[in-house]
Amino acid sequence: MAVAKRDYYEVLGVGRSAGEAELKSAYRKLALQYHPDRNPGDAAAEEKFKEAAEAYGVLSDAQKRAAYDAYGHQGVSGMGGGGGFEGGVDLSDILSQVFGFGDVFGQSAGGGRGGRNRPMKGEDLRFDMSISFEDAAFGKVADLQIPRLEACERCQGKGAEPGSGTITCPACDGRGEQIYSQGFLSVRRTCGSCKGAGQIVKQVCTTCRGEGYKQIQRKLKVTVPAGIADGNRLRVPGEGQPGANGGPSGDLYIFFSVKEHPVFERHENDLHCTVPINVAQAVLGDEIEVPSLEGKIKLTIPEGIQSGQELRVKGKGVPEVQGRGRGDLIVHIEVKVPTKLTRDQRKLFEQLAETLPVSNEPNEKGLFDKVKDYFM
Repeated sequence: MAVAKRDYYEVLGVGRSAGEAELKSAYRKLALQYHPDRNPGDAAAEEKFKEAAEAYGVLSDAQKRAAYDAYGHQGVSGMGGGGGFEGGVDLSDILSQVFGFGDVFGQSAGGGRGGRNRPMKGEDLRFDMSISFEDAAFGKVADLQIPRLEACERCQGKGAEPGSGTITCPACDGRGEQIYSQGFLSVRRTCGSCKGAGQIVKQVCTTCRGEGYKQIQRKLKVTVPAGIADGNRLRVPGEGQPGANGGPSGDLYIFFSVKEHPVFERHENDLHCTVPINVAQAVLGDEIEVPSLEGKIKLTIPEGIQSGQELRVKGKGVPEVQGRGRGDLIVHIEVKVPTKLTRDQRKLFEQLAETLPVSNEPNEKGLFDKVKDYFM
């Protein structure tokens, strides 16, 4: 009988709102505690070590974490996470990411000397975008300028002058890493001189000064989907920082901040607004114009409406992001009682008052109040 997997947040001992730093700190402690080199022959410790690595591998990835939060282990079973430690999580990547070096407890995070030049995905970028209430509701095509790195055109990202060769790095003798001892730890750090390549260029590129990349303003056209809400994000694949050693570029994540509207408030996909009417309109009913995102629309006020009542206009709210219908416009009625009357208006109200029944008895308590009184 298969044993059910533990919740990833429970494995790391963090809350569901834990940020990147908290996740990394929690995993670091568990990796040090349960690493097989510190617990030789302890199968239980090894399983906890693998379990922690798998949990961190999923929760530290924004896309995998979103899928896990929504659907649990099943949501990440086909995404390279949650499907078992051996096939789903690259321990070498995690060790390198969390500890900041390539080898801990004698295990190479780069997979040995042959792994230091393997392709690596570039870093993701974040861009904060402020949009109007209307653009969030109906979407738009936005022209953005994103600061990012791009491979130098002169050296094609190699950092060397065209035609110049490379030599073996003297700092690490071509290994790409340097070995240090820290107590019981055997640590291999990526060589700072060659950055793990094992080779250094004879003559640095005169354009990028050996960096291989240059900072640019990347121009993009991005389609903002209709119905986007404040705090939502949009992933643009491949528009992050360039990858290393021929690896793919990272992704761009656009986080939206929606400006407030002077009339409408948004609750999910419904729009709310308050419209004042006078006493005569409330008593006799009327047909009035009310605002919507598309302009003025006609709304029928029924006879005898009370202040605070709501009138719903179907399909005049915000479109759903997935394109499956729209919310509603909900109009809150506020009956305005005049504070100053002309002589003729006062006379009319006095005549009306003589014909209306007078009842100032308090309203009967609601069910909740009756139950409360019963138990007090």
